[in-house]
Amino acid sequence: MTNLDVLLLRGPLASGNVEDGMNDLRHTILSEGIPANSEGMSELRMYIWLILLNVPPLKTDIYLDLVQQGASPAHTKIQNDTFRTFQGDPLFRRRVTQNSITRVLNAVAWRLNDAHEARVNGWMSPPTLSEFGGSPDTSLLSRHSFTTGARTDASTTNDAEQIGYVQGMNVLCGPFLYAARSEIEAFAGFERLITVECPGYVRGSMDGVHKGLALVDRVLEVVDPKLYSHLMNNHMEARIYAFASVLTMCACTPPLPEVLQLWDFLFAYGPHLNILCIVAQLILIRDQILDSPSPNQILRNLPSLHAKQIIQVAMTFVAKIPEAMYEEIINHAK
Repeated sequence: MTNLDVLLLRGPLASGNVEDGMNDLRHTILSEGIPANSEGMSELRMYIWLILLNVPPLKTDIYLDLVQQGASPAHTKIQNDTFRTFQGDPLFRRRVTQNSITRVLNAVAWRLNDAHEARVNGWMSPPTLSEFGGSPDTSLLSRHSFTTGARTDASTTNDAEQIGYVQGMNVLCGPFLYAARSEIEAFAGFERLITVECPGYVRGSMDGVHKGLALVDRVLEVVDPKLYSHLMNNHMEARIYAFASVLTMCACTPPLPEVLQLWDFLFAYGPHLNILCIVAQLILIRDQILDSPSPNQILRNLPSLHAKQIIQVAMTFVAKIPEAMYEEIINHAK
Protein backbone atom coordinates (compact mmCIF):
# COMPACT_ATOMS: atom_id res chain seq x y z
CA MET A 1 0.00 0.00 0.00
CA THR A 2 1.43 3.39 -1.03
CA ASN A 3 1.41 6.59 1.02
CA LEU A 4 -1.32 7.90 -1.28
CA ASP A 5 -3.48 4.87 -0.52
CA VAL A 6 -3.01 5.50 3.19
CA LEU A 7 -3.85 9.20 2.87
CA LEU A 8 -6.97 8.52 0.84
CA LEU A 9 -8.19 5.77 3.16
CA ARG A 10 -7.54 7.85 6.25
CA GLY A 11 -9.04 11.02 4.80
CA PRO A 12 -8.18 14.58 5.82
CA LEU A 13 -10.71 14.62 8.64
CA ALA A 14 -8.77 11.97 10.56
CA SER A 15 -6.37 14.67 11.73
CA GLY A 16 -9.18 17.13 12.33
CA ASN A 17 -7.72 19.60 9.83
CA VAL A 18 -8.78 19.41 6.18
CA GLU A 19 -6.07 21.81 5.01
CA ASP A 20 -3.32 19.79 6.68
CA GLY A 21 -4.68 16.69 5.00
CA MET A 22 -4.70 18.42 1.60
CA ASN A 23 -1.14 19.62 2.12
CA ASP A 24 -0.06 16.05 2.91
CA LEU A 25 -1.75 14.90 -0.30
CA ARG A 26 -0.05 17.59 -2.38
CA HIS A 27 3.35 16.88 -0.90
CA THR A 28 3.00 13.15 -1.52
CA ILE A 29 2.05 13.79 -5.16
CA LEU A 30 5.07 16.05 -5.56
CA SER A 31 7.54 13.71 -3.89
CA GLU A 32 6.24 10.29 -4.94
CA GLY A 33 3.83 10.86 -7.82
CA ILE A 34 0.60 8.99 -8.49
CA PRO A 35 1.20 5.28 -9.21
CA ALA A 36 0.39 4.43 -12.83
CA ASN A 37 1.31 1.89 -15.49
CA SER A 38 3.32 2.63 -18.63
CA GLU A 39 0.19 3.89 -20.38
CA GLY A 40 -0.53 6.38 -17.61
CA MET A 41 -3.50 4.44 -16.29
CA SER A 42 -4.09 4.67 -12.55
CA GLU A 43 -6.90 3.60 -10.26
CA LEU A 44 -6.27 6.65 -8.10
CA ARG A 45 -5.57 9.49 -10.53
CA MET A 46 -9.08 10.64 -11.43
CA TYR A 47 -10.24 10.35 -7.83
CA ILE A 48 -7.29 12.50 -6.73
CA TRP A 49 -7.88 15.05 -9.50
CA LEU A 50 -11.47 15.50 -8.37
CA ILE A 51 -10.29 16.02 -4.79
CA LEU A 52 -7.61 18.53 -5.81
CA LEU A 53 -10.05 20.47 -8.00
CA ASN A 54 -12.60 20.36 -5.17
CA VAL A 55 -15.26 18.83 -7.40
CA PRO A 56 -18.33 17.93 -5.32
CA PRO A 57 -20.44 14.85 -6.06
CA LEU A 58 -22.57 15.11 -9.19
CA LYS A 59 -25.93 13.39 -9.60
CA THR A 60 -25.87 11.10 -12.62
CA ASP A 61 -29.23 12.42 -13.81
CA ILE A 62 -27.79 15.92 -14.22
CA TYR A 63 -25.25 14.72 -16.78
CA LEU A 64 -27.77 12.42 -18.48
CA ASP A 65 -30.27 15.27 -18.81
CA LEU A 66 -27.63 17.44 -20.49
CA VAL A 67 -26.68 14.64 -22.88
CA GLN A 68 -30.33 14.01 -23.75
CA GLN A 69 -30.65 17.61 -24.91
CA GLY A 70 -28.59 16.51 -27.91
CA ALA A 71 -26.61 18.88 -30.08
CA SER A 72 -25.73 22.13 -28.35
CA PRO A 73 -25.42 25.50 -30.14
CA ALA A 74 -21.68 24.72 -30.36
CA HIS A 75 -22.19 21.25 -31.86
CA THR A 76 -20.80 22.08 -35.31
CA LYS A 77 -17.60 23.48 -33.80
CA ILE A 78 -17.35 20.46 -31.52
CA GLN A 79 -17.73 18.04 -34.42
CA ASN A 80 -14.95 19.84 -36.29
CA ASP A 81 -12.62 19.38 -33.30
CA THR A 82 -13.36 15.95 -31.84
CA PHE A 83 -11.59 13.91 -34.51
CA ARG A 84 -8.44 15.99 -33.99
CA THR A 85 -8.26 15.22 -30.26
CA PHE A 86 -4.94 13.42 -29.70
CA GLN A 87 -5.33 12.24 -33.28
CA GLY A 88 -1.95 10.53 -33.48
CA ASP A 89 -2.04 8.93 -30.02
CA PRO A 90 -2.96 5.23 -30.14
CA LEU A 91 -3.32 5.05 -26.36
CA PHE A 92 -5.99 7.74 -26.37
CA ARG A 93 -7.77 6.37 -29.43
CA ARG A 94 -7.93 2.89 -27.90
CA ARG A 95 -9.59 4.16 -24.73
CA VAL A 96 -11.64 7.23 -25.70
CA THR A 97 -14.18 7.37 -28.53
CA GLN A 98 -15.15 10.43 -30.56
CA ASN A 99 -18.71 9.89 -29.40
CA SER A 100 -17.73 10.23 -25.75
CA ILE A 101 -15.75 13.41 -26.44
CA THR A 102 -18.74 14.82 -28.35
CA ARG A 103 -21.16 13.97 -25.55
CA VAL A 104 -19.06 15.56 -22.80
CA LEU A 105 -18.30 18.70 -24.81
CA ASN A 106 -21.95 19.18 -25.79
CA ALA A 107 -23.02 18.63 -22.17
CA VAL A 108 -20.58 21.28 -20.99
CA ALA A 109 -21.66 23.61 -23.79
CA TRP A 110 -25.31 23.21 -22.71
CA ARG A 111 -24.35 23.92 -19.10
CA LEU A 112 -22.51 27.10 -20.10
CA ASN A 113 -25.32 28.16 -22.44
CA ASP A 114 -27.96 27.66 -19.73
CA ALA A 115 -25.88 29.68 -17.26
CA HIS A 116 -25.52 32.49 -19.81
CA GLU A 117 -29.26 32.59 -20.54
CA ALA A 118 -29.97 32.75 -16.84
CA ARG A 119 -27.71 35.77 -16.47
CA VAL A 120 -29.11 37.55 -19.55
CA ASN A 121 -32.73 37.06 -18.50
CA GLY A 122 -32.17 37.69 -14.81
CA TRP A 123 -33.29 34.20 -13.81
CA MET A 124 -31.85 32.26 -10.95
CA SER A 125 -28.81 30.43 -12.24
CA PRO A 126 -29.34 26.76 -13.07
CA PRO A 127 -27.99 24.26 -10.53
CA THR A 128 -24.23 24.24 -10.33
CA LEU A 129 -22.00 21.43 -9.21
CA SER A 130 -21.43 23.18 -5.89
CA GLU A 131 -25.10 22.71 -5.02
CA PHE A 132 -24.56 18.98 -4.73
CA GLY A 133 -21.98 19.08 -1.97
CA GLY A 134 -18.67 20.72 -1.25
CA SER A 135 -17.56 24.28 -0.82
CA PRO A 136 -15.10 26.54 -2.64
CA ASP A 137 -11.49 25.50 -2.24
CA THR A 138 -9.41 28.02 -0.39
CA SER A 139 -5.96 26.57 -0.88
CA LEU A 140 -3.46 27.15 -3.62
CA LEU A 141 0.23 27.59 -4.02
CA SER A 142 1.77 30.85 -2.89
CA ARG A 143 5.13 31.98 -4.18
CA HIS A 144 6.75 31.22 -0.82
CA SER A 145 5.60 27.65 -0.28
CA PHE A 146 4.18 24.62 -2.00
CA THR A 147 1.74 24.15 0.86
CA THR A 148 -0.16 27.38 1.43
CA GLY A 149 -1.84 30.17 -0.50
CA ALA A 150 -5.18 31.47 -1.70
CA ARG A 151 -7.29 30.19 -4.59
CA THR A 152 -9.51 32.85 -6.14
CA ASP A 153 -12.91 32.19 -7.68
CA ALA A 154 -13.64 32.69 -11.35
CA SER A 155 -14.18 36.32 -12.19
CA THR A 156 -17.58 37.65 -13.18
CA THR A 157 -17.89 38.40 -16.88
CA ASN A 158 -20.29 40.50 -18.92
CA ASP A 159 -22.58 38.92 -21.48
CA ALA A 160 -20.27 39.63 -24.42
CA GLU A 161 -17.47 37.83 -22.61
CA GLN A 162 -19.35 34.71 -21.58
CA ILE A 163 -17.57 31.40 -21.19
CA GLY A 164 -18.37 29.23 -24.18
CA TYR A 165 -16.94 26.60 -26.47
CA VAL A 166 -13.64 27.58 -28.07
CA GLN A 167 -11.28 25.56 -30.23
CA GLY A 168 -8.86 23.73 -27.97
CA MET A 169 -11.38 22.80 -25.28
CA ASN A 170 -11.43 19.31 -26.78
CA VAL A 171 -7.75 18.90 -25.89
CA LEU A 172 -8.39 20.11 -22.34
CA CYS A 173 -11.23 17.60 -22.08
CA GLY A 174 -9.24 14.66 -23.48
CA PRO A 175 -7.06 13.82 -20.46
CA PHE A 176 -10.11 13.78 -18.20
CA LEU A 177 -11.81 11.20 -20.43
CA TYR A 178 -8.62 9.16 -20.63
CA ALA A 179 -8.10 9.12 -16.86
CA ALA A 180 -11.74 8.85 -15.76
CA ARG A 181 -13.74 5.73 -15.05
CA SER A 182 -16.87 7.32 -16.52
CA GLU A 183 -17.98 10.22 -18.70
CA ILE A 184 -19.69 11.74 -15.67
CA GLU A 185 -16.39 11.96 -13.80
CA ALA A 186 -14.72 13.50 -16.84
CA PHE A 187 -17.56 16.01 -17.26
CA ALA A 188 -17.45 17.05 -13.60
CA GLY A 189 -13.68 17.58 -13.56
CA PHE A 190 -13.54 19.30 -16.93
CA GLU A 191 -16.38 21.70 -16.16
CA ARG A 192 -14.76 22.62 -12.85
CA LEU A 193 -11.46 23.32 -14.59
CA ILE A 194 -12.84 25.70 -17.20
CA THR A 195 -15.37 27.49 -15.02
CA VAL A 196 -13.32 27.94 -11.84
CA GLU A 197 -9.63 27.44 -12.58
CA CYS A 198 -9.20 28.93 -16.06
CA PRO A 199 -12.38 30.59 -17.34
CA GLY A 200 -10.21 33.26 -18.98
CA TYR A 201 -8.94 30.62 -21.41
CA VAL A 202 -12.40 29.85 -22.77
CA ARG A 203 -14.10 33.23 -22.89
CA GLY A 204 -14.71 34.59 -26.37
CA SER A 205 -11.61 36.80 -26.39
CA MET A 206 -9.44 34.11 -24.74
CA ASP A 207 -7.95 36.96 -22.74
CA GLY A 208 -6.43 34.59 -20.19
CA VAL A 209 -4.42 32.82 -22.88
CA HIS A 210 -3.03 36.12 -24.19
CA LYS A 211 -2.10 37.19 -20.65
CA GLY A 212 -0.42 33.83 -20.16
CA LEU A 213 1.63 34.24 -23.34
CA ALA A 214 2.85 37.65 -22.22
CA LEU A 215 3.80 36.13 -18.86
CA VAL A 216 5.81 33.36 -20.53
CA ASP A 217 7.99 36.06 -22.09
CA ARG A 218 8.28 38.01 -18.85
CA VAL A 219 9.14 34.96 -16.74
CA LEU A 220 11.77 33.90 -19.25
CA GLU A 221 13.31 37.38 -19.12
CA VAL A 222 13.62 37.05 -15.33
CA VAL A 223 15.00 33.52 -15.14
CA ASP A 224 17.20 33.51 -18.27
CA PRO A 225 17.87 36.98 -19.78
CA LYS A 226 20.29 35.58 -22.36
CA LEU A 227 17.79 33.09 -23.76
CA TYR A 228 15.06 35.72 -23.67
CA SER A 229 17.19 38.19 -25.67
CA HIS A 230 18.07 35.54 -28.23
CA LEU A 231 14.40 34.72 -28.80
CA MET A 232 13.38 38.38 -28.95
CA ASN A 233 16.19 39.17 -31.41
CA ASN A 234 14.74 36.46 -33.62
CA HIS A 235 11.20 37.83 -33.18
CA MET A 236 10.13 34.72 -31.30
CA GLU A 237 7.62 35.97 -28.76
CA ALA A 238 5.70 33.32 -26.87
CA ARG A 239 2.54 34.12 -28.86
CA ILE A 240 4.24 32.52 -31.88
CA TYR A 241 5.16 29.15 -30.35
CA ALA A 242 3.33 28.74 -27.03
CA PHE A 243 -0.35 29.51 -27.72
CA ALA A 244 -1.44 25.88 -27.70
CA SER A 245 0.76 25.07 -24.69
CA VAL A 246 -0.88 27.81 -22.63
CA LEU A 247 -4.44 27.03 -23.73
CA THR A 248 -4.20 23.27 -23.19
CA MET A 249 -1.89 23.29 -20.16
CA CYS A 250 0.74 21.50 -22.25
CA ALA A 251 -1.66 18.68 -23.20
CA CYS A 252 -0.89 19.45 -26.86
CA THR A 253 2.64 18.06 -26.40
CA PRO A 254 3.00 14.25 -26.25
CA PRO A 255 3.32 11.73 -24.77
CA LEU A 256 -0.02 11.52 -22.97
CA PRO A 257 1.27 9.63 -19.87
CA GLU A 258 3.68 12.53 -19.26
CA VAL A 259 0.82 15.03 -19.70
CA LEU A 260 -1.06 13.20 -16.95
CA GLN A 261 1.93 13.40 -14.60
CA LEU A 262 2.31 17.10 -15.30
CA TRP A 263 -1.39 17.65 -14.62
CA ASP A 264 -1.03 15.82 -11.29
CA PHE A 265 1.36 18.59 -10.28
CA LEU A 266 -0.71 21.41 -11.79
CA PHE A 267 -3.91 20.30 -10.09
CA ALA A 268 -2.08 19.86 -6.78
CA TYR A 269 -0.48 23.30 -6.74
CA GLY A 270 -2.45 25.34 -9.26
CA PRO A 271 -2.94 25.28 -13.05
CA HIS A 272 -1.35 28.74 -13.19
CA LEU A 273 2.02 26.99 -12.78
CA ASN A 274 1.68 25.86 -16.38
CA ILE A 275 3.30 29.21 -17.27
CA LEU A 276 6.43 28.19 -15.36
CA CYS A 277 6.31 24.72 -16.90
CA ILE A 278 6.33 26.17 -20.41
CA VAL A 279 9.38 28.27 -19.55
CA ALA A 280 10.98 25.18 -18.02
CA GLN A 281 10.60 23.38 -21.36
CA LEU A 282 12.57 26.19 -23.00
CA ILE A 283 15.30 25.99 -20.37
CA LEU A 284 15.64 22.24 -20.93
CA ILE A 285 16.49 22.85 -24.61
CA ARG A 286 18.33 26.11 -23.93
CA ASP A 287 21.58 25.15 -25.65
CA GLN A 288 19.81 24.02 -28.80
CA ILE A 289 17.90 27.29 -29.01
CA LEU A 290 20.98 29.45 -28.39
CA ASP A 291 23.02 27.53 -30.94
CA SER A 292 20.35 27.90 -33.60
CA PRO A 293 20.22 30.93 -35.90
CA SER A 294 16.56 30.06 -36.53
CA PRO A 295 14.99 29.01 -33.21
CA ASN A 296 11.59 28.95 -34.86
CA GLN A 297 12.60 25.63 -36.41
CA ILE A 298 13.12 24.18 -32.91
CA LEU A 299 10.09 25.75 -31.27
CA ARG A 300 7.70 24.88 -34.06
CA ASN A 301 7.14 21.62 -32.17
CA LEU A 302 8.34 21.48 -28.58
CA PRO A 303 10.20 18.29 -27.62
CA SER A 304 8.35 15.44 -25.95
CA LEU A 305 7.32 16.14 -22.38
CA HIS A 306 9.38 14.85 -19.46
CA ALA A 307 7.14 15.79 -16.57
CA LYS A 308 9.55 15.21 -13.67
CA GLN A 309 12.30 17.29 -15.27
CA ILE A 310 9.89 20.07 -16.18
CA ILE A 311 8.48 20.20 -12.64
CA GLN A 312 11.92 20.25 -11.06
CA VAL A 313 13.06 23.14 -13.25
CA ALA A 314 9.79 25.06 -12.86
CA MET A 315 10.00 24.90 -9.07
CA THR A 316 13.37 26.66 -9.13
CA PHE A 317 11.72 29.71 -10.71
CA VAL A 318 9.32 30.44 -7.86
CA ALA A 319 11.79 32.28 -5.64
CA LYS A 320 13.17 34.30 -8.57
CA ILE A 321 9.90 35.83 -9.74
CA PRO A 322 8.91 39.24 -8.30
CA GLU A 323 5.90 39.19 -5.98
CA ALA A 324 3.71 41.34 -8.23
CA MET A 325 4.46 39.20 -11.29
CA TYR A 326 3.69 36.03 -9.36
CA GLU A 327 0.30 37.44 -8.41
CA GLU A 328 -0.34 38.07 -12.11
CA ILE A 329 0.57 34.46 -12.87
CA ILE A 330 -1.86 33.19 -10.23
CA ASN A 331 -4.72 35.31 -11.57
CA HIS A 332 -4.04 35.42 -15.32
CA ALA A 333 -6.57 32.73 -16.25
CA LYS A 334 -9.46 34.00 -14.10
